[in-house]
Amino acid sequence: MPDTTAKLSFWGVRGSSPTVDQETWRYGGNTPCLEFVTPGGSRFILDCGTGLRMLGKRLAKEVSALEAHIFVTHYHWDHIQGLPFFAPLYSSKNSFHFYSFCSEFLGPDSLKRVFETQMATPYFPVNLNAMSAAREFSELAGGQSFALCDARVTARWLNHPQGCLGFRFETSAGTIVYATDNEPGEPEFDRALRELAAGADVLVNDAQFTPEQLATNRKGWGHSSWLEGVRLAKDAGVRNLVLFHHDPDSSDKMVDGILRDARVVFENTWAASEGMVMTLGPQGTHVEMPPAREALRREAHFRARVAGVTPEGRAFAAETVIGDLSLHGAVVYLDHAPRLQSELEVVIENPADAATGKHLALRGHVVRVEPGPDDLVGVGIVFTE
Repeated sequence: MPDTTAKLSFWGVRGSSPTVDQETWRYGGNTPCLEFVTPGGSRFILDCGTGLRMLGKRLAKEVSALEAHIFVTHYHWDHIQGLPFFAPLYSSKNSFHFYSFCSEFLGPDSLKRVFETQMATPYFPVNLNAMSAAREFSELAGGQSFALCDARVTARWLNHPQGCLGFRFETSAGTIVYATDNEPGEPEFDRALRELAAGADVLVNDAQFTPEQLATNRKGWGHSSWLEGVRLAKDAGVRNLVLFHHDPDSSDKMVDGILRDARVVFENTWAASEGMVMTLGPQGTHVEMPPAREALRREAHFRARVAGVTPEGRAFAAETVIGDLSLHGAVVYLDHAPRLQSELEVVIENPADAATGKHLALRGHVVRVEPGPDDLVGVGIVFTE
């Protein structure tokens, strides 16, 4: 039977600069790169930040002859810096079709010239000629719409210094909109973005700054906030909003707080995370989070009390047993699933202090939900406090 689903995978979610510090490892530090596979198996790659390197490593292992369509929103460094490290470009078996816009600063063949310049001496040690894959370059105009494989693609201009395109991809499984690097406040661009996002199953939208930053010292920098994103999602009838392009100075805890605030206003909000996969299909949109990056995990049998919220937003409290425990997280088993990317309060009982009631109280973040033993649900938690 033909596949009726489409998959959107997140390989890089950080804005402006990649990060490697421990405070940002849970959401990820690679700059923008998404992969969208249509129901017909066509592969679209959205932006070429440092996340492109890891995508390339996987594709080089799994696909012997690769054809992909690569959409570059704009030419700022964080959206192109992964190109020289994309392994499939160095194989003659592969072919790539690139799409972006003609920059007023670069003139015709802008994307091709950017491609060549970043690998020129003295910026990179390997000449562009080392890339043996077939390459085609197409320049798009804002407002353009066209059929591509089993999808319909629409491009619109976004409000960002030196220009940026947002993209809408319509398929039989659903519609995604990729609108990174946009600043609200200009009526023409705001109207174009609403039209682009109208009725989308998934809207990936810039949320680099807080509303306070956007109103003061970050105004004019070409980015948006979670508040503008939820307003857009509600106005445009979006089903799922993904907050994207996290600021390099935003720690995981800060992103947790942004997500919490956004969900109060628009329930179906997600914070983009490396390894996150969203599957679109007849049953709606299903979200899978990456495996928890937990170290030194050990089997454990501590009794615990857990409090959180269900996927429907209802509060719950349950007693359980921790099955695996590490310095960074744990696996607990519940009789129902909590909401992904929600906060849990975990109180671990200390048998030695049962009489005094001195137990270990922790806060954690739900990163995984999967079937467990005896009809229970296994819940992966990363401790945040």
